[in-house]
Parts: sequence; C-alpha cells; structure tokens
Amino acid sequence: QVQLVESGGGLAQAGGSLRLSCAVSGIAAQAVDMGWYRQAAGKQRELVARISRSGSTNYADSVKGRFTISRDNAKTTGYLQMDSLKPEDTAVYYCNARDTIALTSSWGQGTQVTVSS
Repeated sequence: QVQLVESGGGLAQAGGSLRLSCAVSGIAAQAVDMGWYRQAAGKQRELVARISRSGSTNYADSVKGRFTISRDNAKTTGYLQMDSLKPEDTAVYYCNARDTIALTSSWGQGTQVTVSS
C-alpha cells in the first residue's frame, strides 16, 4: 500500500523560508516521480514543481527562482525548499507520487502554508 507522509509547512512572513518533506512508502525509489501541488482557498489545485526518477525538474512560472524541489532516493523522500515566500504562496500543499511501473498516482494529506505580509 502506498503512503505519503508530509511534514513541514506552517506560518512564515513574506520573504521568509519554509521546507516541506514527503516520505513515500510502498513504491521503489527508482520507479517514482514526485511532485508538489497547491490549492489556495477558492481556487483549483495547481502544479508547483515536479522531479522525475532521473532528477529532472520543472516548476510553475510563479515559483521559479524561489522554490527548489529535490529528492533523496535512499529514503524515497521528496523536499520542497521555499524561499522568498510571498502572501500569494498561501495554500494547502500536497505531495504527489507517480508509480511509473504500476501507473498509479497517490497523494499526501496536505499541509497548510500561510505567508503573512
């Protein structure tokens, strides 16, 4: 059974930093692509960043240069380092894991990020 456990998040001031973590179990590290999405109140869920099995990354334009996605394959854990935070980054952030062999997609429970101005 696939499980994603998120940690991090919380409250930060504008210009500050936060780091999110997502521990994945039930999928081999070499088979999983990982990503972070966010959903602000009243808005649709949107992609923040993704990282493939090989380490290639892509980012939403709104976070390029401020957020960094990474992964530790030994722990099958993904990270999202968020710097230079803005109030518009306030949202619930969700981790996503795609099993590229079983062709399944799983979500974390979500973690709230609130940025005050």
